Amino acid sequence: MNELVIILDFGSQYTQLIARRLRELNVYCEIYPYNKFPSRSDIKAVILSGSPFSVLDTNALDFDLSLVLNKYPVLGVCYGAQLISKKLGGTVLKSDKREYGKAIMNVVKDDSIFINMPSATQVWMSHGDSITNVPEGFDIIAKTSDIVAAYRSASNTFTYPVYCVQFHPEVTHSLHGKDMLYHFVHDVAGCQCNWTAASMVTETVKRLKLELGDEHVLMGLSGGVDSTVAACLIDQAIGDRLHCIFVDNGLLRKNEFEEVLESYSGMGLNIKGVRAADKFLDELAGVSDPEGKRKVIGKLFIDIFEDESHHHPEVKWLGQGTIYPDVIESVSVHGPSVTIKSHHNVGGLPDILKLKLVEPLRMLFKDEVRKVGFELGVPNHLLNRHPFPGPGLGIRVLGEVTPEKVVLCQEADKIFTDILRKTGWYEKVWQAGAILLPVQSVGVMGDERTYEYTVALRCVNSVDGMTAEWSHLPYELLAEVSSEIINKVKGINRVVYDISTKPPATIEWE
Repeated sequence: MNELVIILDFGSQYTQLIARRLRELNVYCEIYPYNKFPSRSDIKAVILSGSPFSVLDTNALDFDLSLVLNKYPVLGVCYGAQLISKKLGGTVLKSDKREYGKAIMNVVKDDSIFINMPSATQVWMSHGDSITNVPEGFDIIAKTSDIVAAYRSASNTFTYPVYCVQFHPEVTHSLHGKDMLYHFVHDVAGCQCNWTAASMVTETVKRLKLELGDEHVLMGLSGGVDSTVAACLIDQAIGDRLHCIFVDNGLLRKNEFEEVLESYSGMGLNIKGVRAADKFLDELAGVSDPEGKRKVIGKLFIDIFEDESHHHPEVKWLGQGTIYPDVIESVSVHGPSVTIKSHHNVGGLPDILKLKLVEPLRMLFKDEVRKVGFELGVPNHLLNRHPFPGPGLGIRVLGEVTPEKVVLCQEADKIFTDILRKTGWYEKVWQAGAILLPVQSVGVMGDERTYEYTVALRCVNSVDGMTAEWSHLPYELLAEVSSEIINKVKGINRVVYDISTKPPATIEWE
C-alpha cells in the first residue's frame, strides 16, 4: 500500500464505522489496537477512536502520543480528543449528564476540515466527559451550546497538524461528518483517495505472487462470494498451483453441492468435490452448544484438508476466504472489544496441517469483496449469492443437529428463498434464510392435532454485515411463505418472522 491511514481502536462501537467511511472515500485504512501501534513506512495519517471508557478513570486506556505527534497528521475522535487534551495540559471534566444524541455544532473558526460546510450543522455526541479547556498551542474551531466540539493545533505547534472532535463524524447522524473525514484525509493528510477495486486486485495479486512464490495452495470453496473471490485472486497469482475442494458437510442448502460444482464449471478453477455429510452429522450428534458445534465443524474441515493435503504433498499453503467482519467478530485483536463468536476459518491453523495460511480478503468488507469479484469477472449468479455461514445449517438448526432436522431446515429454506427469487426480493435484500427452532407447539392440520417444530424466517438488509436492519417484506409475501412451508413441510406447523436488528442481535442466531 502506498497510502495507509491507521485507526487506533480504544474499544468504541463506532471504530469499524470510521474504517467504513474511509473505504467509501477510496482511502485504504487498517484498525489496530490502541496499544499496538504498527511500524509501517506507508502511514499517511492516524486516527484515535472513541471508547466506552473515561479518560478520568484510574485505569483509563493510555497511549504514548510521541509515537504519532510530529510524525503524522492526527485526528482524535471523542475519547481520542479527550485523551489528547488531558495528556497535553487541557482540561477534561466529568459531565453532569451523559451527552448522547444529536447536537448542533457551530463553526467558530474557518478551517480546512470544515470547507464548504454550513456554519451550523448537526453532529452526533456520545460521551460522559467534556473538554472545558484546550491545551496550550491549540485553537477551538467549533462549539455546541454547551461544549467544545472541535479544536486543532496552531500552525506552529507541531510538524503535522492535530485535529480533535468531541463528536462522531463517522455516523450518519453527523450530517457532514463524511465531508469532514474527507477533508482530513485528502486536504490535511494528502491522501489521493484512489484506492479502487481495480487497484485492490492489482495490489493483491502482486502481493500474492511475492508471498506464495512457486509454492502450491490448497483451498476450500463454499460457493459463496468470499471463498470464490479469494480463489480467483489466488488463481490470478499462481494459476494451476491452486487446488480447490468443495466439501459436502451435510449442512448445505438443498441441492447446493451439485449446484455449486456446476457453477464453478468453466471458471478455470481446479476443483474437486468431497462428500462427507455422514462424518459431520455423526460428530454433531449430541452437541447442542453453538460454540461446541462450530468447533466440531471447524475441526472436521481441518481433518478433511489434512487428508487432501496428503494427495498434494507439494501444497505449502491453505487459502481461506476470511473477511474483515469475520476477524472483528471472532478475535479480540482490535482493542478491548469483546469476542462475539468464533468462525472456523479464523484464528490460525493447527500444527498438524503444517501449512501456512493465506487470506487475500482478510482486510476487506463484504461490499468491497463483491467489487473485487466484479473486477475479476466472477459471474453475477455467484457474486450476488446471499452470505451463508461457514458452519452452514449447523448453526441454523438450533440445539442438537440431526439429519431429520437438517432436512426440515433445508426444505423451509428453499421455499423461502425460491419465493424471494420469484417475487424479485432476493436481489433487494442482503441475506435470507430459515432457522429451525428447538421448539414444538400444538397445531391443527385438518381434524388432527399436531405437535411440530417452529421455523423463524430471517431476512436482513446490510452493507457489510457489521450492522443490519430487518427487511420489511410485504405481508402478502410472508403469508405465502408461511402457507407453503406449513402445507408442504411435514414436521413444521408454525412460522415466525425475526424483526431484530444487529446490534443488539447478530444476523445468525448461533
